[in-house]
Amino acid sequence: MLTFLRPYPSPMFSRRGLDMDFPMLAGCLALLGLGLVMISSASTEVAAVNAGNPLYYMIRHLIYLLIGLGAAGVVLMIPLATWQRCGWMLLLAAFALLVAVLVPGIGREVNGSMRWIGFGMFNVQPSEIAKVFVVIYLAGYLVRRQEEVRESWAGFFKPFVVLLPMAGLLLMEPDFGATVVMMGAAAAMLFLGGVGLFRFCLMVALAVGAVTLLIYTQPYRMERLTNFSDPWADQFGAGYQLSQALIAFGRGEWLGVGLGNSIQKQFYLPEAHTDFVFAVLAEELGMVGALATVALFVFVCVRALYIGLWAEKAKQFFAAYVAFGLAFLWIGQFLINIGVNVGLLPTKGLTLPFLSYGGSSLVICCVSLALLLRIEWEARTQLGSEDVVFDESDFLEPAAGQEVPHGR
Repeated sequence: MLTFLRPYPSPMFSRRGLDMDFPMLAGCLALLGLGLVMISSASTEVAAVNAGNPLYYMIRHLIYLLIGLGAAGVVLMIPLATWQRCGWMLLLAAFALLVAVLVPGIGREVNGSMRWIGFGMFNVQPSEIAKVFVVIYLAGYLVRRQEEVRESWAGFFKPFVVLLPMAGLLLMEPDFGATVVMMGAAAAMLFLGGVGLFRFCLMVALAVGAVTLLIYTQPYRMERLTNFSDPWADQFGAGYQLSQALIAFGRGEWLGVGLGNSIQKQFYLPEAHTDFVFAVLAEELGMVGALATVALFVFVCVRALYIGLWAEKAKQFFAAYVAFGLAFLWIGQFLINIGVNVGLLPTKGLTLPFLSYGGSSLVICCVSLALLLRIEWEARTQLGSEDVVFDESDFLEPAAGQEVPHGR
């Protein structure tokens, strides 16, 4: 397939070879590598008991990683204009997946939640796919209705005709964390799209009111809210998971107990290789390793925002909004997962991007990275800019001794 797509301009097959944003690529590859190491360490005890093979989850994670990198390679060769044209189809696909996961016999229930669709040995989490598709659709809407969004209430409220039903489907799973992340990224995109400060503040106030109402109407959410503030009050009951995560942080001290030497992963800390992998990382690598990981996350998230800024300066507004949306998806999941691990937020089932075990999350992170690399490349080469026109000769291989032109 890559051979078939090679004649088309892309950052993978250019006159300079691999023409990508290497700082961004290196940062994300470092997180992927660290994630593979931590999954291998955090899952050995659970895998040995559940599957009879201590490397079971590591092997599955590696398979997901290879699938994700393959999908990223394909996405790198798809022009952003194609994503923009297909925005409404992606939105319909997102709705179809979120409805399908709620259908008995199609969706799989795990720990009381219907969040996965099973395909043999693998599970697909539609909420991970839907978040990216919503970002792509909303970016197209902000380009098409830019003046309307900035100047009228109608342009401001129209996106919520799509967002609110999708949030309702996510809450039916239930997946409160994904709902918060998706709506937060959408709100940030609307603000960056030019929504007035008064309307934005009104949206924030309504969102806070809705979250408060959802917490008070569901007893288990209210229980989580009260338990996280003092997990030691019921450390062997509702506060067990958080108290064990805090013990992991305490045991790690400055430099950690050493890679593979975690005690908490030995059935003390539930979900040690998924939602709480950061706690195991802090125990084994210490405060220094945890802060270095946080710094790496900050770097890739800020770099993603800068990619959006560069695309905006190149007048590629669709690309800019997509970059901003993907960056805020990463930021939202990162802040919530780390907040849960350290006890600043109630327990939520959100994975840590690039690090946690989870096939859908890992593949979507790789796809999001590919989209950002494509955005940066198109902005840098001016491909797709409204002020620049290209023809096929711009992408032909130069003859021997011929100077390579640099943009028009």
